[in-house]
Amino acid sequence: MTVKIYKPLTAARRKSSVDSFSDITTNEPQKSLLVIKKGTGGRNAQGKITVRHIGGGEKRYIRLIDFKRDKFDMPAIVKTIEYDPNRNARIALVAYKDGEKRYIIAPSELKVGDEIVATKEKRIKIRPGDALPLEIIPVGSMIYNIELTPGKGGQLVRSAGNNAQLMAVEGDYATLKMPSGEIRKVQKGCMATMGMVSNPEYRTIRWGKAGRKRHLGIRPSVRGKAMNPVDHPHGGGEGKHPIGLKYPKTPWGKHALGVKTRKNKKYSDKLILQRRKKKT
Repeated sequence: MTVKIYKPLTAARRKSSVDSFSDITTNEPQKSLLVIKKGTGGRNAQGKITVRHIGGGEKRYIRLIDFKRDKFDMPAIVKTIEYDPNRNARIALVAYKDGEKRYIIAPSELKVGDEIVATKEKRIKIRPGDALPLEIIPVGSMIYNIELTPGKGGQLVRSAGNNAQLMAVEGDYATLKMPSGEIRKVQKGCMATMGMVSNPEYRTIRWGKAGRKRHLGIRPSVRGKAMNPVDHPHGGGEGKHPIGLKYPKTPWGKHALGVKTRKNKKYSDKLILQRRKKKT
C-alpha cells in the first residue's frame, strides 16, 4: 500500500491523504464468505446507548476470517489480496488442495500465487503466512494473529503493520514482546502466524474532514467544557476557562483521563512480566 496525496483544491483536501489500494488484486469478494453486518448505533438489546459516537456509515459485509488456521498440513495457494472494510489490514483469499477457500489476515510480504501451510510439525523453511505453534517457531521471529488459548483462534496482534517478537520458550510458556512494549507469557501450544500484518502505512493516513469519519460510522465527539453544566461536569463557566475540577470526569462524574481500569487481581497478572510503556 502507498498513501496518495491529491492536489489541495479545497481546505479539507489540503490536510488529507488517502489509501491508494495499489496492493489490492480484486474488488469482488468471495460471496460464500460474506455475512451481512447489521448496525447497532452503539445501542444494546434494550435500545439504550452503551457506546457513544457510533452510528451511520456505509453499508458493509462481514468477511469470515479464519483466525484458527486449523486446516493442518494441507498447502493453500493465495488467490487474491483484498480490502476488508471492517479492519485496517488486508486479507488474503487462499484455496486449499481439497477445494475449500478461506480468508486469512495477510502478512505484508504475501503475494498472489504464494503457498502457505498451517502445521504442528517442525519445518526447515518457514514462509510469511505459515501458521505454527509457538513452541516450534524460531526464537526472534516476527509473528502475528496469536492465540491466547490453544484452539480458540488468534486474538493478539491483528491490526495493520503490527507484529510481536518471540523472545524465548521455557517450560509450558513462550515469552513474547508485544507491539505496545509489554512482555508477557503465552502457552507454547498456541498458534501464531509468521510475518508482520499487512498495510503498515495505514497509520499515516490523515482523514482531513469529519465527513470521512462519518463514512466509517464514527459520529462527532463534543468536548465536555463546551457543554452546559446540566450536560457535563466540565460544562459552564465564562469563555475558555479550564475545567475547574480536581480531576477530569466523565459525563457521569467518574474519574477520566489516565485512570487505571484494570482489576487489581486479574488472572493474567502472573503472565505479564513487564507492563506496556506509557506514551509520551
